[in-house]
Amino acid sequence: MAMKHPPHPGRSIRTACLEPLALSVTAGAKILGVSRQALNNVINGKANISSEMAVRLSQAFGSTPETWLQMQLNYDLAQVKQEHIHVTRVTRRAVTEDLHP
Repeated sequence: MAMKHPPHPGRSIRTACLEPLALSVTAGAKILGVSRQALNNVINGKANISSEMAVRLSQAFGSTPETWLQMQLNYDLAQVKQEHIHVTRVTRRAVTEDLHP
């Protein structure tokens, strides 16, 4: 079951990858081959985990790229659902009536 308010996946990078290995953001960025600012932005929820970052995280710290991307997707969907988007459901009959009154 999906979490209603999952944390940004950047938190997992900090708590599951960097902290257990006593790595700083600078050291983690060097390992991942990204800038310190890029990793810092993800960790602090200012940037999303991209497909490229997911592959880098997978290679450096384990899990799969799909897992990292799924965490990002779960977070993104939870954020959008909080916006209470309302769209009328489309049915074949309604479309037919609109096109041929």
